[in-house]
Amino acid sequence: MRTRLRRLDTTALVYIALVIVLIVAAILVSTTGRNLFSPGNIRDILTGMSVLGFVAIGQTLVILGASLDLSVPYVMSLASLVAAQTMDGRDGMVIPAVLLTVAITALIGLANGLFVSVLKIHGFVATLGVGLMLKGYLDTNYQGTEGEVPWSFQLFGASGIGPVPISTIVMLALAALVAFILVRTTFGHHLFASGGNAEVARLSGVRERLPIIGAHIGSSVCAGFAGLLLASRLGVGSPTVGSQGTYDLLSIAAVVLGGTVLMGGRGSIWGTIGGVAIFAVLDNLMSVMQFNPFLKDVIRGLVIIVAVALYARRRIIARRIRFAHAPQGPNIATRNRAGIETPRTDNLVERAAVTGEGSKA
Repeated sequence: MRTRLRRLDTTALVYIALVIVLIVAAILVSTTGRNLFSPGNIRDILTGMSVLGFVAIGQTLVILGASLDLSVPYVMSLASLVAAQTMDGRDGMVIPAVLLTVAITALIGLANGLFVSVLKIHGFVATLGVGLMLKGYLDTNYQGTEGEVPWSFQLFGASGIGPVPISTIVMLALAALVAFILVRTTFGHHLFASGGNAEVARLSGVRERLPIIGAHIGSSVCAGFAGLLLASRLGVGSPTVGSQGTYDLLSIAAVVLGGTVLMGGRGSIWGTIGGVAIFAVLDNLMSVMQFNPFLKDVIRGLVIIVAVALYARRRIIARRIRFAHAPQGPNIATRNRAGIETPRTDNLVERAAVTGEGSKA
């Protein structure tokens, strides 16, 4: 059983953990007289997945490239304001507003990517600096909500097919597109190579700057999509809607919980979606059980620590198995001057006892 678990892919382990969390949550919710799998509750869980899912997909890209993006909450706030102000309640301005939001967020991602890849500033510092600049702009120019989102665009965050919100379907479609890009395109292969070892990638002919810049553009655009979704739900733009949700830390936590290595080069989008789903189920459970809000963060932190510890242990075990059949020094036979075959050992005391060579000294 243990051997089978060790052979499982990390993404498969994430979804096994999700099933266990769902079973435990269903039992606990049933003690309150409610049903975890009722249509309304499923809709709440999927709705909670949508916004964090968009941000986590982009965060996965930059972490695969051995970088980080801490500017996402401010990009989300700016995106919601740009969209709401451009639409200003007019249906005909929905498409121009969406295109303008995507263009602005892509420019922010381009700046992040250039700082990281050209100026060689670590992603943590570069995106933190860009995030602080965006925060200063938002605090200086906006004192409250701005703009108005027309009803036609609010349907994006309010409508669904059965218990499945439209926003969740769009988020999963984006995840499928990004997963295809990572697995099937040269950009994806180069991103994995650059994140795993930038110097080796460069010596192998990979132009490591382009995938890093592309990953940061993708991260900012995904944060822009999350900002659009929040604007459609609120009906207005808000300068604090991203930072209040702490989406920077939550998205990194979801990526790590999904099995992506924080140092880059290894991970998957579907693992991230599994991590986002685990967080959504836990949040829904704690809301139904009326947990203390501070206790929610404690449980989230505990889940992340346990997950990372399990991943680290699996990697250690995998290394042991990989070299289990390699020839070992003491098992290699050698012959002494008398032609007697004796086992080889690096321990001088043992060698002297076997061959008698040391007794002369």
